[in-house]
Amino acid sequence: MNRTKGDEEEYWNSSKFKAFTFDDEDDELSQLKESKRAVNSLRDFVDDDDDDDLERVSWSGEPVGSISWSIKETAGNSGSNQEGREQLKSRNSFSSYAQLPKPTSTYSLSSFFRGRTRPGSFQSLSDALSDTPAKSYAPELGRPKGEYRDYSNDWSPSDTVRRLRKGKACSLERFRSLQDKLQLLEEAVSMHDGNVITAVLIFLKRTLSKEILFRELEVRQVALRHLIHFLKEIGDQKLLLDLFRFLDRTEELALSHYQEHLNIQDPEKRKEFLKTCIGLPFSAEDSAHIQDHYTLLERQIIIEANDRHLESAGQTEIFRKHPRKASILNMPLVTTLFYSCFYHYTEAEGTFSSPVNLKKTFKIPDKQYVLTALAARAKLRAWHDVDALFTTKNWLGYTKKRAPIGFHRVVEILHKNSAPVQILQEYVNLVEDADTKLNLATKFKCHDVVIDTCRDLKDRQQLLAYRSKVDKGSAEEEKIDAILNSSQIRWKN
Repeated sequence: MNRTKGDEEEYWNSSKFKAFTFDDEDDELSQLKESKRAVNSLRDFVDDDDDDDLERVSWSGEPVGSISWSIKETAGNSGSNQEGREQLKSRNSFSSYAQLPKPTSTYSLSSFFRGRTRPGSFQSLSDALSDTPAKSYAPELGRPKGEYRDYSNDWSPSDTVRRLRKGKACSLERFRSLQDKLQLLEEAVSMHDGNVITAVLIFLKRTLSKEILFRELEVRQVALRHLIHFLKEIGDQKLLLDLFRFLDRTEELALSHYQEHLNIQDPEKRKEFLKTCIGLPFSAEDSAHIQDHYTLLERQIIIEANDRHLESAGQTEIFRKHPRKASILNMPLVTTLFYSCFYHYTEAEGTFSSPVNLKKTFKIPDKQYVLTALAARAKLRAWHDVDALFTTKNWLGYTKKRAPIGFHRVVEILHKNSAPVQILQEYVNLVEDADTKLNLATKFKCHDVVIDTCRDLKDRQQLLAYRSKVDKGSAEEEKIDAILNSSQIRWKN
């Protein structure tokens, strides 16, 4: 809409804003003050308590208070503030004012509405206007309340720990002095939350030297245990060894060093490494285990090389009938014993692969040896070897069967390996407890053992009940009928 010159003069004279003139030295300043009063008048409409739920961002899109924001803002403000003041003095027209560059904002609108002036908070509008002539202010982003995060740098150590415990994001970078970092750690320990303690320890591990970190943790045992566990979990073996050296925990240092053998795949290199572990300051029991581990691996290397050659040659019957499914290297002692009982059971005691040699070298208990040998020979269905395993002779030359693991376990293993009924019945009869014998005989259908046991117990009712479980017209049914009709047995009431 076009105005006449008179209308324009009336408009400017009637407006509450004064027209810009070159003669008025304070005109620009008065405009800024007027804008300040207009904006500050809005502070009463905003509730101050909602500030903690809002996320502050700069025009660059980065959260205000973050590390990257701080670096950029510091670099930008160092030159922009001085440049803005020089431009304010030199400009002499409204057009030059409008063309001033807009530096990156560090303020939120809500902070200006509230007119904050307390230390550490965002600047008020009056502070901002006295600092630079022109600023751009980022609006606050509306987000679901569950996604709000506070990136304020004003949190105390206790507040920071509480927020960490609630899973809220907060930066630990503001804690720069050693005193603040230790206070943060103490607050985390007092909270009794392992995740928070670990988070603080990761921060300290990254920002403190090893010497200072170890020295401070030495008098804080709870945090120290958390750090040791954390280092073991992430596999930081080097730092863990340095920590044990600093604490003078020689035995733990030795054990941690010993665990490094797990990362060595080559058998020969692993054997040489284990040899270096023998002289480390272990306890007496652990030293014996380390020695046995080295000796076992040494034996396994010899056995593996020999058996690989025999298997490839194809001249040994046991390897032709039962090809090896895996290498014996790095296998446990019990697995090695089973392997020897399976492939080298009849070898002389002087050979490294002899089961008897392994038993004596590593002091394997009789129960473990018999159990392992029984499993290996029963798998091969070598029943003669099974029988010889339990047959002993006394000084008069009489033979007797004896099982250090109990004959009830022998029966279970024999049945698992599909032993014939005749062999099962022989070993079921060797079970001393009558009830256990009867249960095993019934379970594995050893009919003769069940019938004879019921007869010995003079249990007519149980014998009648078992008669219905055998086949009609079978030899077992005839045997039961003969016993039931016998007049020589006095049955229990």
